Amino acid sequence: MHLTPAMQEFVLHWGEMGAKWGVNRSVAQIHALLHIAPDPMDAEEISETLGLARSNVSTGLKELLGWKLVKASRGLGERRDVFTSVQDMFDLATVVVEGRREREFAPTIVALQGVAEAAEADATPASVKARMKETLEVMQMFDDWYRDMSRLPRGVQLMMLKLGARIARFIPKG
Repeated sequence: MHLTPAMQEFVLHWGEMGAKWGVNRSVAQIHALLHIAPDPMDAEEISETLGLARSNVSTGLKELLGWKLVKASRGLGERRDVFTSVQDMFDLATVVVEGRREREFAPTIVALQGVAEAAEADATPASVKARMKETLEVMQMFDDWYRDMSRLPRGVQLMMLKLGARIARFIPKG
């Protein structure tokens, strides 16, 4: 696949952002390429297009499959898998947020619950216990809010996103 300068910039920028998000740069570039590719691509095409070693592409694809950001398929009589990205941006954002929640946010809540229980049984100062409790409560509040919102129909979620900050105009300041 031939990349125009704009396509190259998209892939490079996505790679840079991936590194900031804690994702390997080449993995993020593979995802970016698949996201903008008009047709499914096999690993060899991805490797050639991005100038990455075939082994790096295979490893990257496994990671992306694990995150459910790409899908593999194979046509009748085909010997190679081809890969596509989740194309719908709302679905893509949902997969990313849910994946991060499961891998990062939810385990932190569980850890904080354990730490708070342990602090009650030892000599942890009251001010530290209060800070731990506040941290847990706020994180739990955000998690509860996210889970409630994620259960709403997509149309309602989109409507709420579009409302965005406009709702703040109706809330008294201070």
